[in-house]
Amino acid sequence: MEIPEIGVAELAALLTDDIALIDVREPDEYAEARVPGAVLIPLATVPERTRELPDQHLYMICAMGGRSLKAAEYLAAHGWACTNVAGGTNGWVEAGYPFDSGPTSD
Repeated sequence: MEIPEIGVAELAALLTDDIALIDVREPDEYAEARVPGAVLIPLATVPERTRELPDQHLYMICAMGGRSLKAAEYLAAHGWACTNVAGGTNGWVEAGYPFDSGPTSD
């Protein structure tokens, strides 16, 4: 199944909308730097946490794009519409976009 991809510049343009951005990295990575509004659901927990996902198109992000692609493939096979963010959070930070950091209640 082919998963559509966007780059970080396209994601930046979309953040003005009410999009569902799911970050599948580990909690320590998420605390270090994350795209504002990203919701943490680590890759290993995606199958058991699908009930928490909103009923809308999902944008998947990780550090560079590999883990989020795996999550998108899994979710697409189970009926979700997903787009992978190529370049991931590392690309977002390197491009100079604003990011959040620090512990969260997630």
